[in-house]
Amino acid sequence: MDKKIHLVLGSGGARGMAHIGVIEMLQEEGFEIVSVTGCSMGAVVGGMYCAGSLTAYKNWLLSLNKKAVWNLFDFTFSKQGFVKGEKVLGILRELAGEREIGQFQIPFTAVATDLLHKKEIHFTEGNFYKALRASMGIPGVFTPVAAINSFMVDGSVLNPLPLNLVNRQAGEMLVAVNLNGFTPVSEQPAAETAVASTADTWTWLKKYLPFTGNKTKQQRLPSYSMFNVLNTCYDFTQDRLTAMMIKSYPPDLLIEIPRNACAVFEFYRAAEMIEKGRTAYRDARQLQTCANDIKGSVNQA
Repeated sequence: MDKKIHLVLGSGGARGMAHIGVIEMLQEEGFEIVSVTGCSMGAVVGGMYCAGSLTAYKNWLLSLNKKAVWNLFDFTFSKQGFVKGEKVLGILRELAGEREIGQFQIPFTAVATDLLHKKEIHFTEGNFYKALRASMGIPGVFTPVAAINSFMVDGSVLNPLPLNLVNRQAGEMLVAVNLNGFTPVSEQPAAETAVASTADTWTWLKKYLPFTGNKTKQQRLPSYSMFNVLNTCYDFTQDRLTAMMIKSYPPDLLIEIPRNACAVFEFYRAAEMIEKGRTAYRDARQLQTCANDIKGSVNQA
């Protein structure tokens, strides 16, 4: 592999902590990251790396437990979302200080979605934290970010793995991390267990928005709540968008973290997810080496 790489980090909530493990592996193997493009949690991790504060951010994540994660939720009664997200931004400011994207040594792009104009917003300059807050604004969860002539939510709505934004020179490599990777059937939980796992994160929400159908023994259907249905449909859309992006802009190295690795807000599992990132990187590199060996053998035949 060439030593200069462009890194694209996808969306996926707490699974994005795996991005840290991938970055650490790239550094240990001597690669030079010449640009970072991120969406949602990919923007947060990638941005903290470009700001020179990834180690401090990692150490903070490793200190979190379930109670600490819950305390990060600054709830609001807004009709547009129930979390403001200012507490998290406050922590990031403490770790990295006031920062402007244009001051970063490594070019950085954060992707958000503008609801008013139905288009992507690409932050390549301006206030770092405003960009992060817009990029990570999960629709229906975080309140949208209002700006002059724009109303922004999570970039994953339109581009969960923004491979198309990278401009690379000859000889430079493209590395991407997809946090919504395929989960083998053998590792998938039973339907009702899967639903319960998702709903556990939203226990308090279920108390106010119950939406379950009457299930008979003959039907044997999972008890999908309204949130379960919406969340699953959102996941399907993201999967399709990601697959199309990978097909249109194939990276030189694709690292995939299974969707079932952890739930969206399980940030107390930092150590586990960082190690998953490191392991996924090793696996991807091994597959790439095998593919290159096979290609070389075919060419020699």
